[in-house]
This record gives sequence, C-alpha cells and structure tokens, in this order.
Amino acid sequence: MTGRAPGTYDAVVIGAGPNGLVAANLLADAGWEVLVLEAQPTPGGAVRSDRELHPDFVHDTFSAFYPLALASRTIRSLHLEDHGLAWEHAPAVLGHPFGDDRWAILHRDRHDTAAGLEALQPGDGDTWLELCSTWDRIGPAMVDALISPFPPVRAGARLLPAVARTGGLDTVRMLATPVASLGRELFEGPAAALLLAGNAGHADFPLASPGSGVFGVLMTMLGQTVGFPVPRGGAQSLTDALVSRFTSLGGRLETGTEVTAVDMRDGRVAGVRTRDGEAYAARAVLADVSAAHLFGGLVPDEDLPPRLVRGMRDFELDPGTVKVDWALSGPIPWRNRPDKLPGTVHVADSVEEMTETLAKVSSGVVPDRPFLLTGQMTASDPTRSPAGTESFWAYTHVPQPGMTRHDAGPDGITGRWDHDETERFADRMQARIEAVAPGFGDLVQARRVMGPHELEARNANLIGGAVNGGTSQLHQELVFRPVPAMRGRASTGVPGLFLASASAHPGGGVHGAAGANAARAAIWQERTGRLRPATLLSRLNRGAST
Repeated sequence: MTGRAPGTYDAVVIGAGPNGLVAANLLADAGWEVLVLEAQPTPGGAVRSDRELHPDFVHDTFSAFYPLALASRTIRSLHLEDHGLAWEHAPAVLGHPFGDDRWAILHRDRHDTAAGLEALQPGDGDTWLELCSTWDRIGPAMVDALISPFPPVRAGARLLPAVARTGGLDTVRMLATPVASLGRELFEGPAAALLLAGNAGHADFPLASPGSGVFGVLMTMLGQTVGFPVPRGGAQSLTDALVSRFTSLGGRLETGTEVTAVDMRDGRVAGVRTRDGEAYAARAVLADVSAAHLFGGLVPDEDLPPRLVRGMRDFELDPGTVKVDWALSGPIPWRNRPDKLPGTVHVADSVEEMTETLAKVSSGVVPDRPFLLTGQMTASDPTRSPAGTESFWAYTHVPQPGMTRHDAGPDGITGRWDHDETERFADRMQARIEAVAPGFGDLVQARRVMGPHELEARNANLIGGAVNGGTSQLHQELVFRPVPAMRGRASTGVPGLFLASASAHPGGGVHGAAGANAARAAIWQERTGRLRPATLLSRLNRGAST
C-alpha cells in the first residue's frame, strides 16, 4: 500500500464466509486494498467441507446445494470457473417419497417433472407447466429484486410489468398464499404440493403463514430451472475459488484471527482489534457476522444509533438445527427407488405433517417426527466417496437452546442439546430414514452428529444452530431486516460500518447478495466523501502503535 502505514487498509472484512468473500472480491475489483480476517482455521463460513468423519468420504460441514449461487448475477459475474470451480448435478434434482411408495420427483427438464406428476394425478402435469411459464415471465426479475439493495428500483421496474402481464393481482395473490394452501389450490394430487411445501421448509416459515408460498415457489422453480448444483469435490471448492480470485487481485486473508472489537473514533469506524492484540486501521469495516454479535458486541451500544439499539432488542433468531452426516457402504435402499436418483430428498409423510412439525418447532416443541432435508452427495458428485458408497447427510430444525417447552417424542429431550440429547434426537432422525429406506442402518460405517452447540462452535454466526442469520418470517425481512432502523440496507448509520452477513437483507442462502450490497454501499460512501481519508488512518494507526 503506497504511502500507508503497515496494518492500514482501505477495508477490513470480518469473516470469510461467502458474503464476506464476495464483498472482498468486489472491493478488490474497485482497486481497494482489503484484509479479510477469519476466526476459524479455514475460510468458508457455512460453505466448507471436510473428511473428518471418514478419510475416504467428503462431507459438506454445513450447506451443500447452491441453486441461488447459479441464479445470482453477483456470483456469476465473478467467473469462479476461472479459479477452479466446477458444478455437478444429480440425475434428478429433488425427490419426496410419500404414500404407498410413490415419489414426487423434480427434474431439471420441466417436461419430465410434468410427466411424472401427470402419471400420479391427471391434469397436474399441465398445471405444472403453466406454473413454469408464469415463472419464466416473472422469475428472473423476482430473483433480482429479492437480492438487490433495498429498495430494488431497477429490478422492481422490470418485475411490476411482468407481474401485470402474467395475471396481475391473481399472480400476486398466488404468491401471497401460504404454501400449505397453495398446493391444494393449484394441484389435484399431493405430489406437486409436497414439492412446494418441502422447499418452503428450507427456511423457517410456518407453512400456514404468508411468505411461505412465495419462498416455496422460488426454491422449487430454481430447482426446475437451474437445478440444485453442488461444487465438484465439496463445498470447500466454492470457497477456494472465491479465495483464489480475491488473492489473485492482491487481497490478504488471515485465518485463525478473531476480531474482538471494531475501533471507533469521532463517531466513525477507525479499524478493528483482534484477540491476539493486533490493530488494523481501515476506512471501512464490512462485518460478515451475525447482527447479534456486531451490534452491542463488536460495537458497543453507545457507539450505535439509538434506533438501531432499540430495534435489536426485538431481533429474532431462526430455529436451531441438528445435522447428521453418514458414511454409507452402499447406496440408500429407498423403497421403490427412482430410476433417476435425486440429490436432495425430503422426508415427511404429507404437507399436513410438515405443517404440524414446523409449527411445533416455532412454538418451542421438539418434534416427534422431524421433517428431514437430506442430501445424497455421491449421487450428486461421484468424487465425494468411493464407487458404490454414499456420502449422505440430513438436517432438521429444532427449538433454539433454552427455548424448548417440551418434547413431543418419547425421549424426554429438554432442549439442552448436549451430546446425549443430540445423539438421541439423531436416532429419531435415522429412524425416519429407515422407515422409507429399510436396511439403511446396516450401511452405516460412521456417523457424525452436530447439534446447535457444535454448529455454533464451528461457525459463530450459527447462533444456537440458526443457519439463516435471523428468522426469515415477514416481520424480519425486506425493509425490516435485520431491524427497521436499517431499512433493509447494508449501511448501519455508523460511517464506515456495514453489515455484510445473512442477518442483512436479503437473508440466508449462498447468493452473495448481502456481501455485494455492503461492498457497493462502502464504495458509495467513499465516492460521497463519507469515509475517512487514508492519510488520517495512517496517522491514527501510527499513534495506536506507539
């Protein structure tokens, strides 16, 4: 950095998750000198993979499938394929076994999906194709609007006429309908309704609530149009490509370096301090950390706008998570195994059961029959384990630690989520798989169970196993995310400080939008003269080191 003191940067990014790395890349593209500080030994946040369960098996430690990455203009614009990223797809996108060994299957070819639905219920195939046609007209603009800085002026200008040409208020009403009702309104049979409701269950919407319908349609149609892709070799490959691109531009990444405070001077950001005593001056700090850790944590309340402090008193986390990984000696023995094996499989008997289960979780009840989201990773990417085996996982939502009222099952789980409780709950999850895949347990070579506490220990952003950075329900989305004082924007009201994590608009998912929005906001503040001059930062840094 010409003319600058050692330890002085244009920007420090706290956290090397996907949002932090996207932000770092965009700032580096703009010519900024950027330092990324990551507390964990490896970068990636919730996009990491490992071999700790079995040396021959790659397991994605947290997230696994990335439709939003392919749909995101931001991530596509980074051309990560030039840095080693390659995508793989399972033979089918998504499957949901139900009833008397039937399967609802989402294929990447809409006509294949429609044919399968038609075979299960005459008429539903044509309805599916109509839904796809509606998405063709409104989907791209809707995705852009959802992941653009708020308000989404340009994307909204495209979306509104598209909606008007595609049914107008009827389309708006459809998207506003709770997913538990939407499937019944659109389709005669249960299969398509299961696809919509299961995809809505990826977030923490109660399936009978507004917002669940649009999210269910969004995720289902992304699966239909771009699939549920996985990075070849493991989720870490996506992170490695982001890191490779960033460092090729001269960016610096330090792992195993925990930031403990954001330094403030005269009401502005001045830099950060780390647990090992290092101080780094910066004109801007972009925090890929939970809002709950940033506001009142890394930045004390007295340095924050009062409206933001008041809003954070009502900030709500999403539910906790229990995730189980298995190394299997053979393919999963699903009943009536589909010819084209889906990478993702949802396990629940019906939409009604899913609705009841997710309502239990939101009311503090440990479900007796958890709704499972599972991933057959070797079926999706043959590099994940030896031929003839399967790298497999399942996760489900549970009440946050300390928020459990009672256990609807027989195990007396109290919500401590210690080792014993998570193992007993994992047995409950495995029994659900065994019911639709008899003999599953005989294939298990090794099992790893991570409850809310283990997930948070591996990624501090996953507070109590909350994987979305805060609830996705409507009262904490769009202009309300993370709190109304921020109006859905990355700027915090503190000059030079930006929220770049899933706690910011537009929320969870590997789309990079929160990081991109924060980077653009920082660049805008620089252009309007709201960031400290670099010469002043150099003087401050020299003074701090004497």
